[in-house]
Amino acid sequence: MPVNLSTPDPASLSPVPGVELGIACAGIKKPGRKDVLVMRLAAGSEVVGVFTQNRFCAAPVTVCKEHLHDEAGIRALVVNTGNANAGTGDDGLRRARQTCAALADALGFKPGQILPFSTGVILEPLPVDKVIAALPAAIADLKPANWGEAAQAIMTTDIVAKATSRKVAMNGQDFVVTGFAKGSGMIHPNMATMLSYIATDAPVSCEALEAILRHAVNSSFNCITVDGDTSTNDSCILIATGATPAPVIMDDGDPRYGTLRDAVTEVMVQLAQAIVRDGEGATKFMEIRVEGGRDEAECKQIAYAIARSPLVKTAFFASDPNLGRILAAVGYAGVADLDVDRIKLWLGNVLVAENGGRAPSYQEAEGARVMAAPEINVRVHLGRGDALATVWTCDFSYDYVKINAEYRT
Repeated sequence: MPVNLSTPDPASLSPVPGVELGIACAGIKKPGRKDVLVMRLAAGSEVVGVFTQNRFCAAPVTVCKEHLHDEAGIRALVVNTGNANAGTGDDGLRRARQTCAALADALGFKPGQILPFSTGVILEPLPVDKVIAALPAAIADLKPANWGEAAQAIMTTDIVAKATSRKVAMNGQDFVVTGFAKGSGMIHPNMATMLSYIATDAPVSCEALEAILRHAVNSSFNCITVDGDTSTNDSCILIATGATPAPVIMDDGDPRYGTLRDAVTEVMVQLAQAIVRDGEGATKFMEIRVEGGRDEAECKQIAYAIARSPLVKTAFFASDPNLGRILAAVGYAGVADLDVDRIKLWLGNVLVAENGGRAPSYQEAEGARVMAAPEINVRVHLGRGDALATVWTCDFSYDYVKINAEYRT
């Protein structure tokens, strides 16, 4: 079961003026399952995105990148689960564009004003006829308050839907930031499959919105790993509808910029951590903090070496304080000039290693006690600077193997 994570109360999810969401059943993978989502945006909405850096990116990722440059502006998004439309070549691109054209025709927009997204099985043709057939029902269901239902509709191996809201006051005006995401396995940065959609009613220029998105992603979705696999479909979209009248936030010189950036970042951090807490088969949630580095990059490099190590993750599943595995990961992370005699390792508040070896005060029973908890902090101090980085991950359980061995069945 997910680690300290429950389905969000729909009443806690604030509608975003200028956004409507509709859900329908297409039967792509399972009959009767809600697996198609349409989001309609107010005219004039600014939309920006970041996507997977996997070179084998899915057809909808390619189409999204093309359409984000359309001068007419994005007016709708369409998401399907059950099929990733990845590894499908030119036929996959044709099917993604066919979906956009069908939704555009139904809503009175241009095909270039539609962003398509898919998630699910790779290397299978998208059943585009099923998706298109479900669009009228999704359009008929369009409502401002459908955020909770939307979060459920995009799930694949997720157990729990992931959504959250923040209200933010800027210059005496109230705005909202609401987002939802899906992801449970095939999660690793460079857009760590993951889909995420966040919207605000604040008016923001495209340039400022892009800067906010990149800051927030680097503090959230690019700080998680479940299994070290970067998906073909990862996408994160940030929308500013501007539906609540106010002067436009043009750049970081506007005092409102930092307030909105922080609110968006908080939403994304909560969604990113929810993905890890709902990692496939997860029983433990771990925060890996590496500090005392020369720069953030080397701290994150070492944190990821620890976080994605199968030996470390299986030890945490078993609550087995085989903590030499953590030191081994630090050593092979690729920071060539580390002085291991300066490194210190803590598990929770227990000092485990220092001066190149086991700390004299360390007792294995204390390590086992910390590891038995569902949430665990690992801290490494490199003793070579002031930089730090934090990464969130989960353990590997028997269920992780079972889920992925049987994914297509």
